[in-house]
Amino acid sequence: MDDIKFDIRVFRAPDDIDTCIKYVEGHMDVLRSFGITMITSANTEWFKDENTFVITIQQPGNEKIISGGARVQLVSKNYPLPIEKALSKFDPNIHHLVNKLSSNGTGELCGLWNSREVAGLGLGARYLGWIGIAISTQLNLNTLFALCAPATVRSCIKMGFLIETSLGNNGTFYYPKEDLIATAALVNDVVTLSTAGIEERNKIMDMRNNPIQNKIEFGPRGQKMELRYNLKTKTL
Repeated sequence: MDDIKFDIRVFRAPDDIDTCIKYVEGHMDVLRSFGITMITSANTEWFKDENTFVITIQQPGNEKIISGGARVQLVSKNYPLPIEKALSKFDPNIHHLVNKLSSNGTGELCGLWNSREVAGLGLGARYLGWIGIAISTQLNLNTLFALCAPATVRSCIKMGFLIETSLGNNGTFYYPKEDLIATAALVNDVVTLSTAGIEERNKIMDMRNNPIQNKIEFGPRGQKMELRYNLKTKTL
């Protein structure tokens, strides 16, 4: 059987509006499958934001982003971080924390999703999380927020995120609806990743040190994949 090929790339949101639209369409399809129709990170105002960078995983030659994507949004005056908009009505201290960290460079890994079509390949939260952290140093960030779903909390902690217990109920909130729990998390040092697990840190550092590369990886069921990375954000 031929390898399953995927192109993984990063771009500044205003540079490719067409792909931003496909990204949001795919994200909304996934959210609707869980009965979620309103979520802050699925809006489209960030299409114009020069400080938002989009990550996509896509099969070459296929116009549909069948695997998914994520965003890294840098803090800015014009566009509050999605975590601020999501949590401010529950705990306004989120603004104080973001402001405190903004002078040294902070942002958020947000809008992460993957389709059911490739869920068994393991290309979802793990790879997108690794990539988001990997490119953060290109963007001059020192810290990185995330609002984690229950299914991703454990993997986020392995990547170096720490639960931000100063917010909400020890870091947790009922969001985006009353029967779902979200956890606020923060990587305190994206440069050294001292809080990450060894395997995850090695993966992230490899992506950071080799932003353009082809890699052969294997899915949970032994599926062989060729991953073609271009993680340069053009800010270098």
